[in-house]
Amino acid sequence: MSTETTVGDMLSASVPMVRTLGITYLETTAERAVLSLPDQAEYHNHIGGPHAGAMFTLAESASGAIVVAAFGDQLHRAVPLPVTTQMAFKKVAKGDLTATAVLARPIAEVVAELDEGKRPEFPVQVEIRRADGDVTSEMSVVWTLRPNS
Repeated sequence: MSTETTVGDMLSASVPMVRTLGITYLETTAERAVLSLPDQAEYHNHIGGPHAGAMFTLAESASGAIVVAAFGDQLHRAVPLPVTTQMAFKKVAKGDLTATAVLARPIAEVVAELDEGKRPEFPVQVEIRRADGDVTSEMSVVWTLRPNS
C-alpha cells in the first residue's frame, strides 16, 4: 500500500459491499477506525431502519479497517482473518449510523506471538451509534493473523 493510499481507499476498492452500501471511512488508525453508513431507504428493514445485514457489514468493516491499520506492516507475512463474531442489538437504529472499532489487545503482544511462529488471535470491539449518540449495536470480532506458509 502506497503512502498516498489510505486504508479506507484500499478497503473501499477491494470490498464491493462497502461501495454498494455507501460506507465511508472517516478515520482509520491503529488506535481506532470510524466508519459511517448513510440512511438509505433501499436498505431499510420492516421498521424503517437499516437492515441488520447492512449494520453487520458496517461493524465488520470497521473491525477490518482497524486490523489493516494496526497490522498493515505484517501483511507480507500473515493474512488477517475473522474467527468469530458476536453482535448485540441494543436500541432501534434509525438514520445515519457511525461505527467505531478499537483493538482490545496491544499490537505489540499480537506481533510478538506472530514472531514466535504462533497464529495470534485478538478481539476488536465495535459500537454502532445513531446520530443522537445512542449505541444501537455492539459487535465483538475475534481476528487472527494466519502466517503465510
